[in-house]
Amino acid sequence: MIESPLEQHLGYWLRLVSNAVSNAFARALAERQISVAEWVVLNHVGNRNSATSSAIAAAIGMTRGAVSKILDKLESKGLVVRVASTEDSRVQILSLTRQARRLLPKLTAIADGNDDHFFSVLDRAEQDTLRALLQKLADLHQIRDIPLE
Repeated sequence: MIESPLEQHLGYWLRLVSNAVSNAFARALAERQISVAEWVVLNHVGNRNSATSSAIAAAIGMTRGAVSKILDKLESKGLVVRVASTEDSRVQILSLTRQARRLLPKLTAIADGNDDHFFSVLDRAEQDTLRALLQKLADLHQIRDIPLE
């Protein structure tokens, strides 16, 4: 079988697989009325003590304004609360609500299931190799922004 010039490019295959994995995950989250960006922010708030919107923006490579809009959506859904810091009233500390703490493991299970669906054909060593290669490329090219779409 002769490959087309397009199919000879690694980027083509990476994009093909990445789009399928990302789109399936986004659709699964949408069934719970959560976007990928909201899921990422929920994870960051849930895994950090004294999380602030500035810290989250820096961690995921978004502007503070964009993170603020995501936080507004999460707050309106009853998933995040903002409380003024006792040290500096201009700083708002973020935390998950009880509802979000119950929801986050379910969303993580969706992510795990999505990974399993797409990558279970690879054995553990192949998955580890793929992850290591992708991490190597991300490190080499200083790709740090967290994918949100």
